[in-house]
Amino acid sequence: MSKGTGFFGEFKKFIMRGNVMDMAVGVIIGGAFTAIVTSLNTDILSPILGLFGKRDFSNLFVQLTGTDTKYATLAEAQEAGVAVLAYGNFITAVINFLITAFVIFCIVKAMNKASEKMSKKEEAAPAAPTTKKCPFCKTEIDIEATRCPHCTSVLEEK
Repeated sequence: MSKGTGFFGEFKKFIMRGNVMDMAVGVIIGGAFTAIVTSLNTDILSPILGLFGKRDFSNLFVQLTGTDTKYATLAEAQEAGVAVLAYGNFITAVINFLITAFVIFCIVKAMNKASEKMSKKEEAAPAAPTTKKCPFCKTEIDIEATRCPHCTSVLEEK
């Protein structure tokens, strides 16, 4: 089997495509960005929101079993092996999602705006024409031609 053919050759070709590499970079950056957003929410936003609501989202839960004993925190309930519905973690995940979606929206909006500006600059400076039409035979000829190479008509200078 020659190099570059067969299953592994096709796989290598697939991996080395630009789209796959771009996607891999995006996934890696996305993972790092998710860690930043999670930290922003957990370490900054949740405590600030907790000041107003006198609650920490991470400790919001409903105890499903072991109703004889009430646990003050989610960690205590989980350590005791009690089944809990930790809806505070879900609220935190929703906030993380909204922050991530907002930041991505802002990035895409900025990229679209920059793209529009770049395309307007390209449209503003159209290239000078290099051809013209022969007034007699209507074929495309060089702009500097004084005689049509197709019908041999003498062209007027402008």
